[in-house]
Amino acid sequence: MDIDLIFKIAAVGIIVSILNQVLVRSGREEQATMTTLAGLVVVLMIVVQRIAELFDLVKDLFQF
Repeated sequence: MDIDLIFKIAAVGIIVSILNQVLVRSGREEQATMTTLAGLVVVLMIVVQRIAELFDLVKDLFQF
């Protein structure tokens, strides 16, 4: 497992949490929620790509 993947996910989490706090403090709760959802989508896309690579590796390993 790449440690790089963990750092990418952590970086997205830190950026999203900072943006969320700034937006909430400025009274823009709706934008804060949308920022959190966008961060979640970005992380899920990264994870889904890695899972797809894993399935391709298993498929090649067992030659299906």
